[in-house]
Amino acid sequence: MNKNVLFWSVVVALGGLLFGFDTAVISGAEKAIQQIWHLSSWEHGLTMSIALIGTVLGAVFGSIPSDALGRRTTLTWIAVLYLVSAVGAALSPAWVPFMIFRFLGGLGVGASSVTAPLYISEVSPPASRGRMVGMFQFNVVFGILLAYLSNYLLKGIGPDAWRWMLGVQAVPAIAFFLLLFRIPESPRWLLRHGRTAEARAIFERIDPATAEANVATILVANAAEQGPGESLWAPQYRRPVLLAVLFAMFNQLAGINAIIYYAPRIFELTGLGQGAALLSSAGIGLVNFCFTLLAVNIIDKFGRRKLMLVGSVGLIATLGLVSWAFYSQQRGMLVPVLLFLYIAFFAFSQGAVIWVFISEIFPSAVRAKGQALGSSTHWVLAAAITFVFPVLTEKLGGGNTFAFFCAMMVLQLLYVWKLMPETKGKTLEEADKVLVLH
Repeated sequence: MNKNVLFWSVVVALGGLLFGFDTAVISGAEKAIQQIWHLSSWEHGLTMSIALIGTVLGAVFGSIPSDALGRRTTLTWIAVLYLVSAVGAALSPAWVPFMIFRFLGGLGVGASSVTAPLYISEVSPPASRGRMVGMFQFNVVFGILLAYLSNYLLKGIGPDAWRWMLGVQAVPAIAFFLLLFRIPESPRWLLRHGRTAEARAIFERIDPATAEANVATILVANAAEQGPGESLWAPQYRRPVLLAVLFAMFNQLAGINAIIYYAPRIFELTGLGQGAALLSSAGIGLVNFCFTLLAVNIIDKFGRRKLMLVGSVGLIATLGLVSWAFYSQQRGMLVPVLLFLYIAFFAFSQGAVIWVFISEIFPSAVRAKGQALGSSTHWVLAAAITFVFPVLTEKLGGGNTFAFFCAMMVLQLLYVWKLMPETKGKTLEEADKVLVLH
């Protein structure tokens, strides 16, 4: 593996760490926030989902600065959003400013989910692209694990523990911002903007033997994509659009964000105390971390499709058993153990594959827009499910809620089996030729 590509990918993947931390950290603070500001169940649901609403907008519009300003410049502004959100939310004197700062953090998460995988896919060689882009998701789950552990360690420091839980995110945000000044712009973005000499120099840092051939191939592909084909909704892009939208939908219809956001509350419903529930949540983060690490290391060997087939079967089984456990009012550690298994199958499949697959299936002319479409679909459903999850569990019960998630995974298995192509080992341009209709 080229050391330059590895370093650039590690730096950009720090955006994933902040993404994961921001997503999960609220789980340790949500009860204190509800009590301090006397929030109703609907206000509480809005508080939990406001960052996700920002994430949706960040994902929808993330392709605009990424295409206009460049991937690296966009990532720098994302780092600023993370920093402002962390400090502002921690110091908020009231509910409304807290909501504003959490919304800004959500904008950063959404834009990061578009731009970071895009950048890594555009600098990585085909043989290691799955592992490099997968590093983004690895850092997402590492951030989730750090958030759970941080919440557990800070829970007893006093009435303002929740402020510290949210504020510590400023440290990795500053590190991310400073390290971004040590990476170059995406060479594929440079070529689309006529900066051929700069792009060639970066490709030479990646692999001198293939630099000239890469430049020539990409310039030919870019020339073929000029004109009306630059619209994401052109007929030839229907297949990658369908694949990205369905993949992103199933990612959230597995219930993953509801479980990550409300893990302590779910565990308390099964009879665990607050301390045990927070510790079990940290266990979810650890399982997520370990199985994402496993998937990232084998995704380029076994391919995206095989991981998804194995994961889909495992998700159907575990979600079905969790539903049964709630129906039969099982207490104790059964539900936490089943959810650990659920997280393992999710991390091994959907979690590791989503950003890799979506970053591979669109041509250069619409890659940022396609990534934004997949990401925004993902986050619209994430916000909706997080918002309604407390109401669903209250009105329908845990059994019916998890049965619904199980049924969605049956549909995902059919999608993978019948529609999903394999993209491992192909250059981005080769993958485009297979998927785009001419």
